[in-house]
Amino acid sequence: MEIGSPEVLRRNYAILARIDRLPPSRHLMKIVARIAAGGWFEFFELFMPGFISLGLVRSGIYTIANKGLWDFHSFASFLASFFVGMFLSTAVFGFVSDRFGRRSVFVYSMVLYSVAQFSVAVLSDPLLIDLARLFAGFAVGMQLINNDCYVTELTPRASRGRYMTTSYIFVLSAIPVAAFLAAILVPLDPFGIAGWRIVVAMGSASGLLVYFLQRGLPESPRWLEVHGRVEEADRLISEIERAVEAERGAPLSAPDLSVPDAVIETGRWRDMFSRFYLPRTIVVSLFQFSQTIAVFGFTAFVPVLLMEHGFSIIHSLNYSLAIVLMAPIGAAIGSYFSERIERKWQLVLCACLIGAAGTVFATGHQVAVIVCAGGLIALGNNWMIAIFHPYAAELFPTRIRARAIGFTFCWSRVSSVFVGYWVGDLMSAYGQRGVFVMIGLAMLTIIVGIGVFGPRTNGRSLETLSP
Repeated sequence: MEIGSPEVLRRNYAILARIDRLPPSRHLMKIVARIAAGGWFEFFELFMPGFISLGLVRSGIYTIANKGLWDFHSFASFLASFFVGMFLSTAVFGFVSDRFGRRSVFVYSMVLYSVAQFSVAVLSDPLLIDLARLFAGFAVGMQLINNDCYVTELTPRASRGRYMTTSYIFVLSAIPVAAFLAAILVPLDPFGIAGWRIVVAMGSASGLLVYFLQRGLPESPRWLEVHGRVEEADRLISEIERAVEAERGAPLSAPDLSVPDAVIETGRWRDMFSRFYLPRTIVVSLFQFSQTIAVFGFTAFVPVLLMEHGFSIIHSLNYSLAIVLMAPIGAAIGSYFSERIERKWQLVLCACLIGAAGTVFATGHQVAVIVCAGGLIALGNNWMIAIFHPYAAELFPTRIRARAIGFTFCWSRVSSVFVGYWVGDLMSAYGQRGVFVMIGLAMLTIIVGIGVFGPRTNGRSLETLSP
């Protein structure tokens, strides 16, 4: 057998098999946690607008009512500009991560986000704020796609879901932190500075933090192998193996060479529309469009919805904080069940929970009932977030993973652009019940789409699941 033959390379490197046989370890969790740190700031930005909305309105920069898509003084435009940026990055530039690597995109997208976020904090003209928000959304969209690919490709099949969902316990803690900061700062305007500006500026610290976190962060070995850089992939996997063996005090088991080889091939856009992947592309796209209606249609308007129930601005912010404290708990539930219950069925269960709790929230009259129902909506939303990120990443191969996630994810940005306008119009015409009818229909779409057509993914090798 020749030294350079595929059989020898397969035996010597076995990159995919070596990743999939890695046991749970603190070393691998530390790598995942560093990637998740970037995601923390992204979710801080994603959910922060709802908590500072009343401050933006009180400052006179924005209004809750809107006069159409080109009304830059409406809060809906503040939301939409960010999601337009996310749409552009996910729909058009998803290939960047597939082409240039997961680590590079992780670093540079965070720096862009940090600069844009600081600009939002110091501007007062709504059009300029929206423009800065567009650039921030562009960076966040790139980051969200990239990080899902990054974690999925670094972790073994038996615990892939647990690593990612555990990382989202930390990531989703950004939501109550944003709510807590807003509840303290927005009503007070400390030092004569509008409180919402301080909350926004805190998010801009991410660029500096990520500069230190990225040092020594490995590239995705799967990405390296697919791009023909097998020796680099081997070196990185060897470093991880040595660290895990030192942690365990015992050698690792032999890799299972029945795991399929990675295909050294440049991905193409048309691959996601092939006979094999088209059904997945459609199902995930429908899911992404629908889940955002619940997640952002509710979270971005929690204080406003509570004020519709008759609460004051301070009570609305405090109750909003109480509701979104369920965010990391939802992720923790997802982490606990990530490998115990098939992920597709967890998504269906979350959609049922959101629909039922939304009905109670819209029709409730007592404070305890309204807040508990809101908490269950937040729990279901964030349990769903923790599960659908690994689930979507599992359904496409490494060569097109980022662009496929980007294309399907961009449909969530389409609904995000308009959900602020839809909520505002429905609130004016039908009150809260109209808003939650829209959310209920979106959840029904998820129940049918994922429940009937979604593939099973738990415990399956990425290369077997997505050849």
